[in-house]
Amino acid sequence: MPLSSSQFKIILREYDYKRTKNAQLLRSRQVEVNEKISLIQALDAKVVAKGIEASKLIIKEPFNRDVHLKTLKLELKALKEEKENLLEKYGYNKTYLDPIYDCELCQDTGYIHNKKCKCLKHALIDVAYEQSNLKSILLKENFSTFSFDYYSSNKLQGVGASPLDNIKGVYSRCKKFTESFDKEFSNLILFGQTGLGKTFLCNCIAKELLDTSHSVLYLSAFKLFKLLETYRFKNDDQEITYDDIDDIYTCDLLIIDDLGSEVINSFTSSELFSCLNTRLLSKKPTVISTNLHPSGLSKYYSDRIVSRILGDFVALQLVGADIRLQKYN
Repeated sequence: MPLSSSQFKIILREYDYKRTKNAQLLRSRQVEVNEKISLIQALDAKVVAKGIEASKLIIKEPFNRDVHLKTLKLELKALKEEKENLLEKYGYNKTYLDPIYDCELCQDTGYIHNKKCKCLKHALIDVAYEQSNLKSILLKENFSTFSFDYYSSNKLQGVGASPLDNIKGVYSRCKKFTESFDKEFSNLILFGQTGLGKTFLCNCIAKELLDTSHSVLYLSAFKLFKLLETYRFKNDDQEITYDDIDDIYTCDLLIIDDLGSEVINSFTSSELFSCLNTRLLSKKPTVISTNLHPSGLSKYYSDRIVSRILGDFVALQLVGADIRLQKYN
């Protein structure tokens, strides 16, 4: 889901705005507190003086650098505690004059050690979804709008349950996946014939996690391998960067819709293994939907891919009659 450079610049300008806004807010707090508590300014001056004094000592006695730094650390800690006690004495929270950030992780820069912060990834994906119209789809297709009306209550031979009982179990497992997302690592593969609600349930999962500020990358299998192919071979006018591809491996949740609909060859098989294996090793959950039965995956994919899916994914089968045909009739 690559964005244009102009879109990326707009997002970065938002980070500039956050830093400016928070700096102004902190400054207004400092002015307010200084007017009420005159001793605060004196403590701030002491902090500056201690820093200058330590710098001079280190220049003069470089062999005692560690000693001077340790002393400075203790002195600054004492001054900080004195300042916090003053704030609380006058009815303020002791962190009232601490730097203010919308995101504590990256301090509103968007990056942590030259890598995109979770907040920036979420912002980028959010913009990509806006332009792909997925957000409007998720308003219609989510857990609250999921209907059980199209699933029969009659038991199916060979399944041991009715389509209705089966889908209630699948629905419950998908809900549990989102509810325990931050506590329990797991992966799902939804499989069954066309028109049984696999993509709808993927949308349900996506919306639930997007609403809780997780980065979710939702790609059809065709789109996933098209992005990887374009990046690897540079055979398209569209500019796709390393960061675009890196999101596939590092986003909180990757959803691959309709696996098996892509052109299956040595390239797609290799990339699929790399994608699944990398995410498994880094404990990044993946959800797959497919018309293929897990037992038939070996007809199309290598043993190592099948092994990853059968061994590390919870398989959820959907059964019943095609919902699209039911609506049409």
